Amino acid sequence: MICKVDLHTHSTASDGQYMPSELAMLVKARGTEVWALTDHDSINGVEEARRAGEALGLRVIQGVELSADDYLNLHILGYGFSDSTMQDWFNSLQGGRNDRKYRIRDFLRGKGLEVPLDEVDEEAKGGSVGRPHFAMVMLRHGMVATRREAFDRYLDTPEFQEIEKGTKPSARTCVEKIKAAGGKVSLAHPYQIVLNGETLEELILRLKGYGLDAIECYYPIHTPEQTAEYLRLAKKYGLHVTGGSDFHGEKRKPEHPLAAWELELDWLIE
Repeated sequence: MICKVDLHTHSTASDGQYMPSELAMLVKARGTEVWALTDHDSINGVEEARRAGEALGLRVIQGVELSADDYLNLHILGYGFSDSTMQDWFNSLQGGRNDRKYRIRDFLRGKGLEVPLDEVDEEAKGGSVGRPHFAMVMLRHGMVATRREAFDRYLDTPEFQEIEKGTKPSARTCVEKIKAAGGKVSLAHPYQIVLNGETLEELILRLKGYGLDAIECYYPIHTPEQTAEYLRLAKKYGLHVTGGSDFHGEKRKPEHPLAAWELELDWLIE
């Protein structure tokens, strides 16, 4: 079954700009047929997304994006898992995310930047606070010239990674938890992963040993060469191909518009 899909999006349940129901309308207008809401460590927006999406004729897949401790920007996308067996674990991850905002504040304070947490919380609109919320407040206060600068100089560096070490589950735990709950697992945006002592191919082979099902080969800012390489690795290791926009909203990630990749999804929506 070939469908137009976007299997990587974010709402206000984590660090996205739009509520799940608002996002459903945008996804439908984009021409997408199968949509996954993949908020960070949370499925709190999925039920709203499902109701709104199905009313619009969308096929909605339950999803989540998990951050793994192994490497900076190693993210695992989970799909179609059981709520009942995962909610307590997600709640514990959310607790860690709530603590994280104080670590980020203190890290930035050590750089001479005093970022008001009340504005960061307001930017999150009731969702879990993440780096994009800090970036937006930093931009508003003139601490950086662009949102991207906030990440390049502060929030996406090896030094920042050090304050994150030990605060997230391992990639193995992420994959095995999703698989044990009856779900499928894809490796998100491979180009972003800051590898240290392991090649991407070695990482993929290791993750496949844990139960990895797919690689997110199609992504808005993958180069043609990167896409071709990820497709090659997926074929070599018998993995499926996913694609997503990583849409957070025009104000959050303007370089990530909603997508409608044409992909075979029999393996995911059996």
